[in-house]
Amino acid sequence: MAGAVPLSRGRPWAILQHVAHEGPGSIAGVLGGAGIAHCVHRLDLGDALPAVDGIGGLVVMGGPMGVHDDTHPWLARERDLLREAVGLDLPILGGCLGGQQLAAALGAEVTTGPDEEVGAGEVELTGPGRRDPVFGPEYHGLSGTTVACVHWHRDTFTLPEGAVHLAATRRFPHQAFRVGARAYGLQFHVEVDPGLAAAWRPLLPDGVTLAGTDVTRIEGAGRRILRRFVDVAVPVAGGVAA
Repeated sequence: MAGAVPLSRGRPWAILQHVAHEGPGSIAGVLGGAGIAHCVHRLDLGDALPAVDGIGGLVVMGGPMGVHDDTHPWLARERDLLREAVGLDLPILGGCLGGQQLAAALGAEVTTGPDEEVGAGEVELTGPGRRDPVFGPEYHGLSGTTVACVHWHRDTFTLPEGAVHLAATRRFPHQAFRVGARAYGLQFHVEVDPGLAAAWRPLLPDGVTLAGTDVTRIEGAGRRILRRFVDVAVPVAGGVAA
């Protein structure tokens, strides 16, 4: 396993990575800056899933496989872990495949959309999204009603029962949701930094680019969102994580 930092705020968080080029990007730096230990579990390389009672939070990355791809048996076990983590009210962040996995774990339907949505772009915040503690400050601050991000998907999901719908695009209206106070599923990527963008560029479809100016804008929005997610996920009282 890779990516461990010293434990300083409770149990370490688990980052589940599914393919070499979809690492944690900005997420690792934000967790480390908040003093949250984390460990990357490379499921594609045979790493075991962590026990739910041994982690303080769960981050599930993207990947080219689909939720229903039975050539990867760890996908079903990952959904079981997500369901258990929701039941224990652990902080959860699922991005792209991770968001689809969270939706499926909670009983939503994951299907293939009419076409791909790939490249630098943005999502529109819904009314609840503009009031959400993680996404809402983007509306009240620098970006108006939209949030800069990277899209790279064709699959999409329905909303789990009881979920709060946070963001949409015209082609894929279910872009982000929240379950409870601190479990977030995203269809898009907020973790993209220059290193991750460099790894992705050779793999993007023909005609799709990630310009440096776009990456700078996306990284800035992503880091703000991730820092607020950590603030919501790990309440602090008297300077000590609760």
